[in-house]
Amino acid sequence: MEGLAQLEILCERLYNSQDSVERAHAERTLNCFSVNTDYISQCQYILDNALTPYALMLASSSLLKQVTEQSLPLQLRLDIRNYLINYLATRGPDLEPFVVGSLIQLFCRVTKFGWLDDDRFKDVIKEVMNFLSQAPYHCAIGLKILNQLVSEINQPNSGLPSMLQRKIASSFKDQSLFQVFQISLTSLRQLKNDVGSKLQELALSLSLSCLSFDFMGTSFDESSDEIGTVQIPTSWRPVLEDPLTLQIFFDYYAVTQSHFSKEALECLLRLASVRRSVLTNDTTRLKFLSHLMTGTKEILQTGTGLADHDNYHSFCRLLGRFKVNYQLSELINADGYIDWIRLVADFTLKSLHSWQWAGSSVYYLLGLWSRLVTSVRFLKSDTASLLDEYAPKIIEGFITSRFDSLQSEFSDELFEDPLDNVELLQDQLDFIPYLCRFQYESCGTYIMKIMEPILQTYMDGADLQCRADKIELSLAEVKLAWIVHIVAAILKTKQISGFSGELQEVLDAELSARVLQLIHVTDSGLHSKRYGELSKQRLDCAILTFLQQFRKSYVGDHAMHSSKQLYARLSELLGLHDHFLLLDAVVRKIVTNLKSYTESKEVIEQTLSILLEMTSGSMTGKLLLKLDIIKSIISHHDREHFPFLDDYRCSRSRTTFYYAIASLIFMEDSLLKFKSSMDPLLQVFVSLESTSDANFRSDTVKYVLIGLLRDLRGIAMATKSRRTYCFLFDWLYPARLPIILSAIAHWTDTPEVTTPLLKFIAELVLNKSERLAFDSSSPNGILLFREVSKLIVAYGSRILALHNAADMYTFKYKGIWICLTILTRALAGNYVNFSVFELYGDRSLADALDVALQMTLSIPLADVLTFRKLAQAYFAFLEILFNSHLAFILNLDTSTFMYIVGSLESGLKGLSENISTQCASAVDKLATFYFVHIVTGESPSSPAALSLARHVTNCPGLFQEILRTLFEIIIFGDNGNQWSLSKPMLSLILINEEMLTNIKAQILASHSLDQQQHLSLCFDKLMADITRSLDLKNRDKFTQNLTRFKNEFRAKRYATILA
Repeated sequence: MEGLAQLEILCERLYNSQDSVERAHAERTLNCFSVNTDYISQCQYILDNALTPYALMLASSSLLKQVTEQSLPLQLRLDIRNYLINYLATRGPDLEPFVVGSLIQLFCRVTKFGWLDDDRFKDVIKEVMNFLSQAPYHCAIGLKILNQLVSEINQPNSGLPSMLQRKIASSFKDQSLFQVFQISLTSLRQLKNDVGSKLQELALSLSLSCLSFDFMGTSFDESSDEIGTVQIPTSWRPVLEDPLTLQIFFDYYAVTQSHFSKEALECLLRLASVRRSVLTNDTTRLKFLSHLMTGTKEILQTGTGLADHDNYHSFCRLLGRFKVNYQLSELINADGYIDWIRLVADFTLKSLHSWQWAGSSVYYLLGLWSRLVTSVRFLKSDTASLLDEYAPKIIEGFITSRFDSLQSEFSDELFEDPLDNVELLQDQLDFIPYLCRFQYESCGTYIMKIMEPILQTYMDGADLQCRADKIELSLAEVKLAWIVHIVAAILKTKQISGFSGELQEVLDAELSARVLQLIHVTDSGLHSKRYGELSKQRLDCAILTFLQQFRKSYVGDHAMHSSKQLYARLSELLGLHDHFLLLDAVVRKIVTNLKSYTESKEVIEQTLSILLEMTSGSMTGKLLLKLDIIKSIISHHDREHFPFLDDYRCSRSRTTFYYAIASLIFMEDSLLKFKSSMDPLLQVFVSLESTSDANFRSDTVKYVLIGLLRDLRGIAMATKSRRTYCFLFDWLYPARLPIILSAIAHWTDTPEVTTPLLKFIAELVLNKSERLAFDSSSPNGILLFREVSKLIVAYGSRILALHNAADMYTFKYKGIWICLTILTRALAGNYVNFSVFELYGDRSLADALDVALQMTLSIPLADVLTFRKLAQAYFAFLEILFNSHLAFILNLDTSTFMYIVGSLESGLKGLSENISTQCASAVDKLATFYFVHIVTGESPSSPAALSLARHVTNCPGLFQEILRTLFEIIIFGDNGNQWSLSKPMLSLILINEEMLTNIKAQILASHSLDQQQHLSLCFDKLMADITRSLDLKNRDKFTQNLTRFKNEFRAKRYATILA
């Protein structure tokens, strides 16, 4: 580089150029400053002499990267720190804000990384005090440093192990955080009259950072609105109990601008969330609560700042914390409770009716009321809570506000209806049922009162011969949908909270009767022609939710005997005197939906979900089989009776449909009924068999195949015993499987066909519940694997010959990972003796393994590690190969063998714990084979042993590299599968203990001399009492030693740092 002027030009291009090529060139040229420690002194030179802010920014960001990623000497880090604090003091006021921010971040990063290394790094608070006592700009720099320091300490860095991160944060919390919080409070008091200044904002932000600190050393989600209890240390008690602490934040909220006042509210929110035990006693706690209550009461009375939406949202969160942190008895005994609860009720009602403004903020208010009313039964005080007066009003306000919001749906195209958003709907209905149950008689009466005229209007609409007002009908449907969702939520609370009693059951019956009456109306008259309307679909989704909750609460032998009052009332109202009649009504609604909806995927999926849930229970399933409507479904389940089966958009739902139908069929355990129920599918097979090869590639055949394969997968999923599995297998083999093989041959290049086909086969070969335990005289296991082999070879040989596509995952990788899953399940299913194939010269196993290996090798390892499902299938396949078919792996050429073993090492390093365990198992099998057959055995004689010896000779560092990787994972990682990792470690160490010596030297060399002696002792204890054996007792002993080694190694490493 010719000089500083040239560097400044490059920096200008790096940060400002619009030309990506020019910017990339500048980045490559300047990269040396951030990766080479020799350039640290040049960064200082740039800071001292550069004239442009971009050059200063380069120097600062480069040093930040060096400090984070390089292990710099202690004295150099101290020099950088001292230089930066002096630089900020002398030149800080003259620098651009973004440069100051970058330098402060660098200073705080250096301070954090050196916090445990030298006490001079902890002098930062004393040095910042010098800034705070000077002119405003220096004072601002001081507050920025403290803000950044608290944030830096609180957040993990990739350059620090998690344990060291926690130790630094804990040390900072114990030694400095309280002092920083006191500085923020002092600054707030001194700056109180400096309204709207930047210093006020920085002081408020500093208070918030201190109160938001992760006191317990657990990770937290900063993007979430939810905060738990703030675990402030007991040493902070005097400041918290000082009334001036709370008051300063209330004062700042009242007098400052909106972006300041939000931070004041956030501070109050955290103070309201401090753990109860930090306050001295009940009296002190009551004073603290009364102060909070008085402050929020004044805000409610004046409405100060609540016109700003951020303030409004934070204030709702603050109110929501009152019942989270305090008992109802404490709230009632606090000064001014009567006025406070009245103001909160008025505020809640106003918020509910201002639904466009309030948005999700109402969630916190409803949460407050829900928690208040659920605590009433534990209240021992005679003082009136007034909740019985306000709770019904909240319910009325909620329902009327939802109805008001519905008007906007028809006038505003951008309006998002909560009925279409499951999460948003759940948020709104989480708390309402508890309010209803609290004053169930009045709330239930109100719900029925508003429902009946709407229901009557809707019933009248069904009788109209011509089309009524479409908007009026749609509005009635969405209103009814809201009411039905509320009723469903009320019924759900019976399961969760155990609400019981005669009055509760009678009111449940009253509300349920109106919904059941509505069900009859929705599918009659004019309404039976509105299935394409979105409002109708929303109503039916609500009804399905109701049916699901009602069934869980009141259908079944136990539920009926314990719910006599409900059935007595339903008998009076609708003539439904037992759960069998109700079950019939539920199933009829399910069947109506499946017959009527052909375009609404959501309604079909929810309907099938309930049907499958009902068929999964043995008792409910037996009840279903008694229903005539179910018998009709089992006999007629083709597309003529259920049109959605013909809609490609609903093709995924076919699997669920046939899973449910087949579950019912198999409950009867009748081969004749199974065969007769398979007639519709048999006709499809017959049709496909008569199709010529020329026509097999037509779209008609494609969609028929997709549907058929999804149907078969659902049926296969329902086979849960050996007997029912044999029903299906004997029906498929040998007559129908050739069609499936023909389909894979003709449609290899079409994932729409191959994916459901391969998933069906994957389900067919899965030996769940030992359903594939064929008789000892049965060849079915071998026959099944031969068909699987043909299919894998047919698919693999063709997919490998196809050119790559833009979307490689969909086009190739997805089919390949399903193939690997099929083969893994077949190899691990324990229903085939695989030695039979080699014994009789059958190449089914060899061909399947060869093609599967070719498919895996065709995928770059980087892609394998990128796609989660592909990685899971790949490593599961390798595990079963190394465990049961190691000879196949060992007979590969050395380069392929090394690639596969190298991929195992990659699987150990990252990805999931499950994959790491699979890789460890594979490595252990390989190392154990080497130890048994080559190290301790006689000279290798088997072809597999000779092959492995040749591979290791060609790659002498193979085992040592894997062992080193395992040690690094154990020492530096936070792994929960240490037992699994210990198995290959012992096998590898016993192969050649010199490898352990070399690895010990390498690991110790990466630590300072004063650490090496302590850490060396840990290695010495690792092999204590370990023999040269791989028996279970010796493995268990090594696992114990390894656990002790890990704990002592980490403890001594960090103890040396602390010392």
